[in-house]
Amino acid sequence: MRLLTVNVVEELLPGPKDTGWTAIDKRPQSGRVRVGELGLAGDRVCDTDNHGGPDQALYAYAEEDATWWSGQLNRAIPTGLFGENLRTEGLDINGALLGEVWRIGPEVEVMVRAPRTPCITFQHRMQEPRWVKRFHQAGRPGAYLKVLRTGTIAAGDDIEILSRPNHEVTIRDMFAAQDGRKMRGMLDSGVDLMEELRATAERVIARG
Repeated sequence: MRLLTVNVVEELLPGPKDTGWTAIDKRPQSGRVRVGELGLAGDRVCDTDNHGGPDQALYAYAEEDATWWSGQLNRAIPTGLFGENLRTEGLDINGALLGEVWRIGPEVEVMVRAPRTPCITFQHRMQEPRWVKRFHQAGRPGAYLKVLRTGTIAAGDDIEILSRPNHEVTIRDMFAAQDGRKMRGMLDSGVDLMEELRATAERVIARG
């Protein structure tokens, strides 16, 4: 399991109508990049009402999922196209458990926090019909990460899973938000959760 690229915005782009600028266009960086509690040095967040903060410090997407999308869409999915900060190889990001902890390179440690939720800016970026719906149906959202230990990372760094919590809810499960039994187990485990995800889990359980 390794890091293929580390991606940072280099130029802001206009977003969809009336949404202002977007920093979704990430480009791979050479050399080591510093990781702080709010993300990568030199990166930007424009829509701070819906993105960014410690629980969304980094967004990781797997090369294997990008390759799958390339086949579905009949187009290249270069690193950074989805706005990801990290493109990985050999790591099942969508199968990661909420609360799972990884080490990236010799220093940085991160916690898996939430699946990515597609938005109108992502739709505008991709210019694909019904993109938000297709992204949901595919169940390959990638993961937002919280930085537990700062340091530097670079393309080629190994990724190691340090710990996994005692429940069954993966990024894919949380994205689908359908399995009440797993959600109950997650809440009962006492794992540290974002309040938004806790509320979603409670709604799924209430539906029966």
